[in-house]
Amino acid sequence: MAVYVALLYSIGLDPGRRVVMADLKAMAESLGFRNARTLVSTGNLVLEAEPQPIASIEAQLEAGFAAAFGKHVDIIARDADAWLKLAEGNPFLDGIASEVIVRVMRQPLEPDVLDMLARYKRDERMAVVNGDLWIDFGLKASESKMLPALTTKRLGIGTMRNWNTVRGLAEMIRA
Repeated sequence: MAVYVALLYSIGLDPGRRVVMADLKAMAESLGFRNARTLVSTGNLVLEAEPQPIASIEAQLEAGFAAAFGKHVDIIARDADAWLKLAEGNPFLDGIASEVIVRVMRQPLEPDVLDMLARYKRDERMAVVNGDLWIDFGLKASESKMLPALTTKRLGIGTMRNWNTVRGLAEMIRA
């Protein structure tokens, strides 16, 4: 069996209605994934399956999510090795863990995306590592002018997780 990490772009279904992690886990297991477990209540799954292409994992989970919850949500998956490589690639280890985020991308970003994002930058530090965008907000991310620029339309399909979550998922893989 192979271990995979799956990240939901959103767990919001309707105003005031969110996906319950127990239901998300049950949905994954109903699709044949094994040992599905979640981390915090923000749509992070670690699960096991026969080795297969990442695109297949994503497609199965997205279709299952739409069937179970009545809404399409982009889901980004990585195998265990790729997730551990992502965690090892954090260029801002000296940052505040809750203020360092990575936008995990379905299709890798090119480093020149930093030029496009530079006009939104204040004190943030940014880097593209292996196609994913790391940002150290250094202050409250919610106050940054960068967040509105990090859209799917502008960057492609991806989802953001903070360093605490990245490390937590890596720990779940290693356990």
